[in-house]
This record gives sequence, structure tokens and C-alpha cells, in this order.
Amino acid sequence: MSNRTNLIKAHLFLATFIFPAVLMFLVTGGLYTWGIKGSYNTQEYSLALAEPLSKELPGLKALVEQELQQRSLAFPTGAAKIKSAGNSFAFEWTGSKRDVVLEPTSNELIATLVVKETTWYRNLVQLHKAKGGQLFKIYAAFLAVGLFLVLLTGFITALQTPKYRRLAIYSSLAGLLLFAVAIIAS
Repeated sequence: MSNRTNLIKAHLFLATFIFPAVLMFLVTGGLYTWGIKGSYNTQEYSLALAEPLSKELPGLKALVEQELQQRSLAFPTGAAKIKSAGNSFAFEWTGSKRDVVLEPTSNELIATLVVKETTWYRNLVQLHKAKGGQLFKIYAAFLAVGLFLVLLTGFITALQTPKYRRLAIYSSLAGLLLFAVAIIAS
């Protein structure tokens, strides 16, 4: 078996293996650029507090964890952060299946907890945005390597085929030029 045959087999295997995930990323990324992000089913809870919320991440996260456990809800899979705007703030914790926001109200002893459950499509968008768990993040990293290898093996195969070599070079240069123009124009 020649090196070229092995290269084509590797290209074929990788392309067909990663196709479903690449399709998900293509659809969610393409639609996201046009504002199609999916939706949530939202529940709002009013929380009575013993003391006003402090702007400290560990304490806010512990409070949200306690409230989610009381409601038998899993924790979001992404990162938690505090978002500030002027004098106000909100605790945000996002994930692939659930987003949670905790914010103070005008009454400092009452806070609002918003739990947003993703619809099936929003779940895919959240995975695209790296809001999934550790396993999906590892999978996405392997997917990125696999996609690079598919492109590389396809390019090398085209360069090794005299009939397609010129087309591969010219289309690569045209693609690079269009990419640069799009960046500069944006």
C-alpha cells in the first residue's frame, strides 16, 4: 500500500468519524452569526436572605448551590462569575443545560434566582460556546485536531495529484486573501 493510499484512508476515516460533530458546530455557529441562538424555559424564585448579598464569588456560589440542591437541580457545567454594571451586580453560572442568575433586588434582604433550562437547540449552542462539562471539552479539543488533520490530509492529497495541484494552490491563496479581507473589513 502506498503512502498516498494510507493518506486517503486516514482522510476518509477522520472525515466520516468527526462529521456529526462538525455538522453540529457548523449549524450552531452559522445560525448564531445571524442571531439564532435557541431559547430557554425560565423559572424565577424569590429568596429571603438573612443578610444582604456580598459581591464575593465563593459565598454567592455556595448560596446558589444550596438553592439548586433544595430544588433537586444539577449545577451548571460551565464557569461561575460575577457580572458588574455600575453599582449593581449579578452572579452568573452558565452551562450546557442550565444557566443560573442570582441578583439582589431593591430590598437588600430579598434576592432573585433565575434558573434557565435550555431547549434542545440552545443546549447545542451552549456546547459550541464551551459551556459543557469536561468530557465534552476534551472531545471538542480532539475534534479540532481531527478537523485540522482532515484539512491537512486533503490538502496534501491534492498537492500530490498533479491534476489538482494548481487548483489546490490557487484556491488556498484565494481563501487566504478572502479571509484577510473579511478580517480587515470587519
